[in-house]
Amino acid sequence: MGVEFLEASPERVVGRMPVKGNTQPYGLLHGGASCVLAETLGSVGSALHAGEGRIAVGIEINATHHRSATEGHVTGVATRVHGGRTLATYDIVITDGDGRRVCTARLTCMLRDAPGG
Repeated sequence: MGVEFLEASPERVVGRMPVKGNTQPYGLLHGGASCVLAETLGSVGSALHAGEGRIAVGIEINATHHRSATEGHVTGVATRVHGGRTLATYDIVITDGDGRRVCTARLTCMLRDAPGG
């Protein structure tokens, strides 16, 4: 997928991904690739929020695809909207190289103690 992290904290995770290699047959960014980027960013934020000795497991994701991207990179910004002991939820906005919104997603992760921890 080629995801590159630009910033990571429990409150906000930023990353980007190339469009090339992540397209559907028409040459447009695949919606599933947008979901992979969104879930990756939100999961990293959730794991950072959970802390050492805990894990984050995605339990729900939804996405609205607003426009297509055909070249360059897309950038995702995951912002924590809820951070509790057992759940963390992030809003993720994905934009193209011109700053236009490509996708809006929301991810909720369940937070658990790590196995064997």
